[in-house]
Amino acid sequence: MNRSFQSQIRTLAFLLMAGVVAACGASSGTQAVAPGHSEEGDHGEHGEHGEHSDEEAESAKGPHGGRLLEDGKFALEVTIFETGVDPQYRVYPTLDGEPVDPSAVDLTVTLSRLGGKQDKFRFAPESDYLKGDGIVTEPHSFDVAVSASHARKTHSWAYESYEGRTTIADAVAAEAGVLTEPAGPALIRERVSLSGTVQLTPSATAEVRAVYPGHVLRVTRTVGDQVRKGDTLAEVENSSSLQTYSVRAPISGTVLERRTNAGDVAASDPLFVIGDIGSAQAELHVFPKDAARIKPGQSVTVQLAGGDLVAQGKIDSFLPIAEAGTQALIARVVLPRDASFRPGMRVTASVDTSETQVPLAVRESGLQRFRDFTVVFAKYGETYEVRMLELGRKDGDFVEVLGGIDPGENYVTANSFLIKADIEKSGASHDH
Repeated sequence: MNRSFQSQIRTLAFLLMAGVVAACGASSGTQAVAPGHSEEGDHGEHGEHGEHSDEEAESAKGPHGGRLLEDGKFALEVTIFETGVDPQYRVYPTLDGEPVDPSAVDLTVTLSRLGGKQDKFRFAPESDYLKGDGIVTEPHSFDVAVSASHARKTHSWAYESYEGRTTIADAVAAEAGVLTEPAGPALIRERVSLSGTVQLTPSATAEVRAVYPGHVLRVTRTVGDQVRKGDTLAEVENSSSLQTYSVRAPISGTVLERRTNAGDVAASDPLFVIGDIGSAQAELHVFPKDAARIKPGQSVTVQLAGGDLVAQGKIDSFLPIAEAGTQALIARVVLPRDASFRPGMRVTASVDTSETQVPLAVRESGLQRFRDFTVVFAKYGETYEVRMLELGRKDGDFVEVLGGIDPGENYVTANSFLIKADIEKSGASHDH
């Protein structure tokens, strides 16, 4: 069974198991979540994982498309307005169906978020509505408490407004390979991508010649044979003395070339080429646009083109002459002896040209698209919730976070697409 098929089966099993967990929660009396905020314009509502209750399905709407909160004859229509502005609360008060002067109403809205954070909004009259005194930050997922006073009477309401949230048992998430870690500081590296080939180091090859001219009587080694320093490669009869002597390996390694056979006449040309395969280097093409940024001593990750072989190294040196056609310099990276690279292999490389410590970052492996945002999914207990991020520099491993998640907040780093899929299949995403 190939890895792709195994991954598909694991994903299907995860979604089925998550669905079972949600269904069990609903059947055991778990309170269904209320629909999320409503907004003016063409905006819809937030939803959350699980079935909607009858109360939720029948929640009243006002003329501005917002949630209608009623207490006797007094009512508030709560909307989040965000057309051309940062999201803000606009609340329309009425009495017996008729508009009420907003200045006659004292209003407070408190939002309780995952992790214990609270946002409290006071309101001031503006036109025919009450406007909140702050931005309703993303995600718009919270428990809402509303308190209003009018004509010496106090009114209060509480409801749930969730989006991008789902609950999955830890055992199910672990089986699916979902991993988490806290957001925190990281080293962001600026990297340059290069390509090249693997070659033996200059000192790793030896051409083997006959000591004296003569006839080759016997050849004992061929291409691919492993030899030790001093092993006999061939026997030659000296043309002058007619004595037989052995041609021996000057170094240990592998026979790369055999250029003679029994019966040949050995002269000054090499009979064999021996190479130490473990002594290899990557020769990387550095084009003029990157030449000023690549220097000896910089860290390099070398990978077999189209393969899984990876090795770490450093820029060792440059060949003294640029290639005539491309003007590229050749940077050399000595590869570890146990890296299994072989001469002639094509490789790609990533060179770390600078490093910056940033105070807050997340792994790029955890990033997903949600609505129009790049997000990660925070984890609290067995609940996962979207976090919309403002991002900065990135290097392929980590990306700097400028806003959207708190230091130390746990988020999903592996298989985050499964969390996104579970949220989307349950209708817990909201189109702004």
